[in-house]
Amino acid sequence: MSQSISKVYVHITFSTKNRANLIDSEIENELFSYIGGICKKMECNPIRVGGYNNHIHVLCLLSKKVAQMSLLEEIKKRSSNWIKTKGSKYSNFYWQNGYGIFSVNPSEIEVVSSYIENQKEHHATKTFQEEYRAFLKKYNVDYDERYVWE
Repeated sequence: MSQSISKVYVHITFSTKNRANLIDSEIENELFSYIGGICKKMECNPIRVGGYNNHIHVLCLLSKKVAQMSLLEEIKKRSSNWIKTKGSKYSNFYWQNGYGIFSVNPSEIEVVSSYIENQKEHHATKTFQEEYRAFLKKYNVDYDERYVWE
């Protein structure tokens, strides 16, 4: 086969350091757009970017040219630096060290996109930690609770 073909959808999620509620209504839409722009520049077509007070969700089509770690590193580094320029109340903005990245079946794209779009309603009854543990369970991921939240 002479042509390399790839179509890998991923759902990425990570939180602010110590799950601090630093993503407020003043910054959230611009932050989501900025993160989408980072994805575009890396040829990882963003389908939906959203989140809530203390975490982000990104649904994108992973470029065959980009390693997962490189994408996450760029999203976190660039968005953290950018948000610090938005005012003194964001001067101590940092992302957590870790992240979750999960493959998404193409038939589930609309479901995941809708899920990300409805984060405010979803988190009226569930914390980010509960949400993340549910992802780990859904994807049958072994993890050590002591290290998940650093």
